[in-house]
Amino acid sequence: MGNIALPGFFKCCKKKATEETNDNTSVKSTSENPEREFWSSKTDYLLSLVGYAVGLGNVWRFPYLAYKHGGGAFLIPYVIMLALAGLPLLFLECSLGQFASLGPIEIWRITPLFQGVGFTMVIISTLVSIYYNVIIAYSLFYLFASFRSYLPWGDCYEWADSSCQGTINGFCNVTLDNATMTMNMSSVHEQNLTCIADNTTELPSKQYWDKVALKRSSGMDETGIVVWHLALCLLLAWIITAAALVKGIKSSGKVVYFTAVFPYIVLIILLIRGVTLEGARDGIEYFIGQQSDISKLSNGEVWRDAATQIFYSLNTAWGGLIALSSYNKFQNNCYWDSIVVSVINCLTSILAGFAIFSILGHMALVSGKKVPEVVDEGFGLAFIAYPDALARLPVSPLWSILFFCMLLALGLDSQFALIETLTTTIQDVFPKVMKKLRIPLTTAICAVLFLLGLPCVTQAGIYWVNLIDSFCGGWALLFAAVLELVAVIWIYGGNRVILDIEMMLGKKHWIFWLWWRVCWYFVSPVLLAAILIWSLVTYEAAGYGGVVYPKWAIILGFLMVVFCLIWIPIIAIVKVIQAKGNIFQRIASCCRPTENWGPALVKNRGERYKDMKDDRVKEEDKGVEIPDIKGVDNVSFQRD
Repeated sequence: MGNIALPGFFKCCKKKATEETNDNTSVKSTSENPEREFWSSKTDYLLSLVGYAVGLGNVWRFPYLAYKHGGGAFLIPYVIMLALAGLPLLFLECSLGQFASLGPIEIWRITPLFQGVGFTMVIISTLVSIYYNVIIAYSLFYLFASFRSYLPWGDCYEWADSSCQGTINGFCNVTLDNATMTMNMSSVHEQNLTCIADNTTELPSKQYWDKVALKRSSGMDETGIVVWHLALCLLLAWIITAAALVKGIKSSGKVVYFTAVFPYIVLIILLIRGVTLEGARDGIEYFIGQQSDISKLSNGEVWRDAATQIFYSLNTAWGGLIALSSYNKFQNNCYWDSIVVSVINCLTSILAGFAIFSILGHMALVSGKKVPEVVDEGFGLAFIAYPDALARLPVSPLWSILFFCMLLALGLDSQFALIETLTTTIQDVFPKVMKKLRIPLTTAICAVLFLLGLPCVTQAGIYWVNLIDSFCGGWALLFAAVLELVAVIWIYGGNRVILDIEMMLGKKHWIFWLWWRVCWYFVSPVLLAAILIWSLVTYEAAGYGGVVYPKWAIILGFLMVVFCLIWIPIIAIVKVIQAKGNIFQRIASCCRPTENWGPALVKNRGERYKDMKDDRVKEEDKGVEIPDIKGVDNVSFQRD
């Protein structure tokens, strides 16, 4: 929102302050809340939000789901789930963080009984950040390996075994006249033949991933040694993270100008290159074209995967959206921010799908296979299928460097927000300590998380990465999201949330809120609860690469979920014990907002929060009430 023009008397009551930091740069702040920074510009915030929401899942999961569930037809449930589950929760979290200027734990002054949900969010973000930087380390390794005249996974070199057989050599086996023979690829294409799938052979890119990059062991029971090239890449990833966050949003807000924008440049370059390749049309047809199958929408799994993809790609219920929004100015238009981020997220997934499938179509052509035989998701797409496709392009090292730079940028800006979630929590609890010791504390946090991530760069590391992702990034998040909606909308009250938002955005017509009320009160919580129950009922034993995890690993996975969620009842019990009255009075008081719930700055509190008690505001920082502005409750400005 723009600045409000005030009469002369009130202009003199408006106080402007900047806080000089140790490096003599100015950080926007106010004398009422000197410990907390604000985004230096709207662009910083939007890019940080886009970078957080748009991540690896947009590139390595959405295209696969679209292909699997009917191609272009998948966009129908995807957009519907965006409107019903993704956008409502995104708007709610951005509004809460901006309204109270608090992180994911202190925001639960709104309903103290559920403060454990905030602890769950922070713990999940912390655990996920451990393995997320390992994925960044994988990208760094492949990036460094691409700086040579040929790609090392382009053919079967000294590290390969007898089962390694690439088609780059230009030959494959075909069936002709009831006989099997070996033919060169040009003859296969001319006669419209299909190479015989040989399950006993492996692509060079797969063996390179397993034998060179991961040095993968036979299972979780065989830990093996630390893979030192991955450990060094992991160290570099944490150094980059610490350097970007060492000065808080002042530094991270500038880094995202590169990490949030660069992936789009690479995606467009890859798309332009991909659509010019022979066979690209076949790949795009499978992604979103004549191969689209509208009948698949009758399958419930399609709708579950669409809702899950939206939920995870927007990173709702992680705490990061609340943390990033807490540095906004009070009258920032968080509604349009949510719309913009959601639309960009959706369009990025579609753009990535075209870029990925155009090159996979070319890969299918030159390898003599059908497109479904070369399509994969997750690690299989990012580090096996797509690298194999890149190795078939002219000037392959260049395209490989661009691709893994893109993965690196996509991973880093999401990682920044994950760690910012943790540091914002510390900022809320110990503002003065964080202000004075931000650099050593941020460095210490990154160092500890690096050490905790070392098991993920052993020979069994990929199993640990997949285990944490399967358990911590799944059920616990869905459970936290459902409780978040119950606590904020059903207990605190959706109507009160709307009044709080209108203090920031101005009065809105009741029709404007009709959709949000329907989603917040009923559709979103019911939908997320249904996904959670479905996931539990259809659970299959976790594994990776055909290796089923041992029972102790599955138990450990469930214990991680318990560790994330146990704080919800523990904190609730503690709050009830600390309250006064009988058991019903205590529970009731814990469901009411605390006395210090509300806007951080006195000038933003208006009539509704004029009696708010907040230790963030000094006694001498009293405001003076002024007439109603833009239909919002009275606002008080700081007296000089």
